[in-house]
Amino acid sequence: MKTDRMDVIVLTKNSERLLEQCFDSIFENVPVNRLIVVDGYSSDSTGDIVQKYRRKYGNVVMLRDGGTRGSARLRGIREVETDWFIFVDSDVILCDGWCEKARKYIENDVGGVWGTEVWAGIRRTEVLKLFLMVTRRIFELRGGTHDLLVRSEIVKDIDIPSDLHVFEDAHIKEWITRKGYRVIPTYVPFCMHHRPETAWTAKGSRDLIIEALRHGSLRKMPRYFFAYSFYTFYVAYRIFTERMKH
Repeated sequence: MKTDRMDVIVLTKNSERLLEQCFDSIFENVPVNRLIVVDGYSSDSTGDIVQKYRRKYGNVVMLRDGGTRGSARLRGIREVETDWFIFVDSDVILCDGWCEKARKYIENDVGGVWGTEVWAGIRRTEVLKLFLMVTRRIFELRGGTHDLLVRSEIVKDIDIPSDLHVFEDAHIKEWITRKGYRVIPTYVPFCMHHRPETAWTAKGSRDLIIEALRHGSLRKMPRYFFAYSFYTFYVAYRIFTERMKH
C-alpha cells in the first residue's frame, strides 16, 4: 500500500482568514497527490484563494456542497484516488514534517492516525498540558478530523448521514473501528488550530452545542454529549481566563 503520494481533503466555507497559511502548510509537509477542496458556497475570497493555488500547483480540485459537514466529507471521500488520504481543517497549520511523522504509526491494523490539535491561543505550560490531556481523551471518545490520516479502502463504502453537521468525525472513527482497525491518537504530529475569537468565549462554546442540537447530531450521537460539553466549556474557559491575564 503506497504512501508516497496522498490526497488531502479540506472543507471550506468563508475560510479566507487562514486558508493560505493552511494550504502552504499542506504543500510543505505532505506529498500531495491532489488537494480536494469541498466548499460550502463561500461568499468571501475563498474561491479566489483556491484558484490561486490551482494555478500554482495544478493539482487542486474544487467541489461545491451546500449541505452539512457530513455530506461535504462524504463528497470529498468519494473523490479520493490514493491509498491513504488526510483530512485537514481550513483553520489549522500542520507541524513541520507532519506526513513523515504520521507514517511511523502505519501498520497493517491501523486505519487512521490523528495528530493532536493545539489551540494557538495557549501560552501557559500548565494550561497546554491540561488541554493536551483532555483533547486526547476526547478523541478517544469521539474522534476528530483536524488533521487525520485515513486508510482509503476502509471508508470507500462509508455512509455518513447527510444531516450530520456535528459529530461526523465520530461517525468516521466508529466506522473505521467497526471494520477492525485502530485509530491512533498522537502528540506528534500535531496541528496548530487557529480557532476564531468567538471560540474563546462561553458563548462560542454554547453555540457549538446549539448547532449540534439544531442538526440533530446529539440525537444521533447522544453518548458524546457530556464529553463534548465538558470539552467545549471547560477548555474554552481555561484558555479565556488565560487570555484575560495578558
